[in-house]
Amino acid sequence: MNANLENTIDITVLHSPIDPETQKTGVSVFANETYSLDDYNGLFITPRIESANFRHRMSQSGYFSSWHVAGDPTLIIIRAGTLRMTLRNGRYQDFSAGDMFIAKDCLQPDEAFDDQRHGHTAELIGDQPLLAVHIKLANV
Repeated sequence: MNANLENTIDITVLHSPIDPETQKTGVSVFANETYSLDDYNGLFITPRIESANFRHRMSQSGYFSSWHVAGDPTLIIIRAGTLRMTLRNGRYQDFSAGDMFIAKDCLQPDEAFDDQRHGHTAELIGDQPLLAVHIKLANV
């Protein structure tokens, strides 16, 4: 996450681009999305982003989740530990305490998950348990 002087904030997003020719889901990628920040007397804040629910998460050392997609857009805020998200191309990104990102890689409604193409893995790095908050976003 980066804030800048132009009154915007960049948040890392894990998403699945759609192939314009086939309209099928491509491989998951990391990107940045920029959100505007409105000035409320020196407090800079994004417009309201609707959410559906939130959950607290805890995973023990050794946690690993094989290839999957997030499905619904979810803002994940890491409170403790380090979560590594790995893509099909081998690229990965580590998220530690204080980091946040939006996981929203998903499939088209008529697509079946392809274990050789879609998704990302998630694993806990190190010996510290993972504590996180998952906020299910209504529409991002």
